[in-house]
Parts: sequence; structure tokens; C-alpha cells
Amino acid sequence: MIYLAGDVQGCAGALDRLLADIGFSPSRDRLVVLGDLVNRGPDNLAVLRRLRDLGDAAVCLLGNHDLHTLAVAHGVRPLHKSDTLGDILAAPDAAAWLDWLRQRPLAHVEAGWLCVHAGVVPQWDAARTLALAAEVQALLRGPDLQAFLQRMYGNEPARWDEALAGADRWRFVVNTLTRIRFCRADGTLDFKTKDGAAEAPAGLMPWFEVPGRQSAAEPIAFGHWSTLGLVVRPDLLALDTGCVWGGRLTAVRVDGGRREVFQVECSQAQRPGG
Repeated sequence: MIYLAGDVQGCAGALDRLLADIGFSPSRDRLVVLGDLVNRGPDNLAVLRRLRDLGDAAVCLLGNHDLHTLAVAHGVRPLHKSDTLGDILAAPDAAAWLDWLRQRPLAHVEAGWLCVHAGVVPQWDAARTLALAAEVQALLRGPDLQAFLQRMYGNEPARWDEALAGADRWRFVVNTLTRIRFCRADGTLDFKTKDGAAEAPAGLMPWFEVPGRQSAAEPIAFGHWSTLGLVVRPDLLALDTGCVWGGRLTAVRVDGGRREVFQVECSQAQRPGG
């Protein structure tokens, strides 16, 4: 059986309860976690251990909080007041965990579902998304990680162009795959609004509602957008249900045409945030 799960963000207790409710068996089942494995919750190392111990039965995508963890660890970004990354950074084997983290993919296909942390721009289909994700994954896994992280942050360029190259190109890819919520009809990204879909400012729309987007024929699963809430459609799964903010941790079974939803409460409520 194949399950896709939303943002865990260091809530190891909720992850353990979810896997128990599913009756997850690494010898039989597959799990894809849609990014933001760590941060804001209390047990980041426990989450990483649990997921790593699942071996090939688990695919863990990188989200914006996971990339932030790498940036903090390499001295590129400061810790935020709401970060809870101390258990990773202070671990005697921190370097090994950070190396494991940077090996994770930014996009993945499982049981016909394109899995990403945040979304895709209207100019990309699944094949283009996977190819661009692979370009950035190679940089993350390469010898110049710190140089990559130093140039990863920023909101520009805001619109995709096939001619984009170098840092502009992979910064746009990272922003799309790990940060997108709203965009304009031409795919111009917006990062100011974090509210639910109904609160879109004039001229903006959820990325998955853009008319004529190239990925419309391909089912997509994503997390990242806790204020959007659970969405279960034949072509779309939104699975960040705000576990770390006092909501639930959600998984959906997607094999064999079934859409079975599993949810557990999370006791480690934090103050709402990105």
C-alpha cells in the first residue's frame, strides 16, 4: 500500500501515531512525506531517525524548512526565534544527519502522483518539473553546497523563463517547489500572502487554479499550505493540515484507485507561522 503524508515538522509523536494507525510495514508499504520533515516541532532528530529507519520504504522530499536547516547549519542563515533545530545542530552526528537531509529529492513520482512540497508554475508539466528538480538536487548533493545555499535566497526572478541560467534559474526552481502558494495567470510568483485560497488578493490565484497550466492532466500532491487545509480531489491532494500548529498530521492512501484518509491529532501546538 502507498501513502502520501503532509508536513511533519519535527512532530515525532504524531508521526509514530500515524504510522501505527496505518499499520505501516516497511516490507509491504511505501510512504512519501511531502517535505518539511523538521523545524518548529520538538523532536526533529526522532523524526529523521524514524524516517531513515524505514529505508527504501520511505521517500522524503525537501521543503523550505529542511532547506533552512541546511542553511543555518552552514552559517548562511541565522536561527529564527521560532526555530527548534537545536537537537539536530547539537547532535554528535549532526554532519551525518545534514548529509542525509541534503540527499533528499525535491520532486518525485509515486503511483502516478507528482509529489512536491509546495507546487509548480503553470509553464511546467510533470516531466519538466522532475528535470528541473534534478538540476537543483545535483547542486545540493555536490561539493559546493555552501555556495549554493548562499545564493539560494531571494524572491527574484519572479517568473519562469527557459533562458534563465545559473543562480537565477535554480533559485526560481527552489522557490517554486518549496514556497509557491499564489501566482498570477502568467505564473508570476507571489510570496506575500499565506492565507487560504479564498483570501487571494486581486490578480492572484492558487497555483493549481491557473487556467491552462501544463500540469493540469497530471495528479499532484503537495504540502506546505496549512491555511489551505485538506484537499482531496482526483487530480489534487493538499496534505499540510497544520500538525505543528495544533492541527492534524494527514496521510492518504493512493494505490489501487483508493483515496483513504488517515489523520492523527498533534499535541505539540506552536504559534501559527510559515
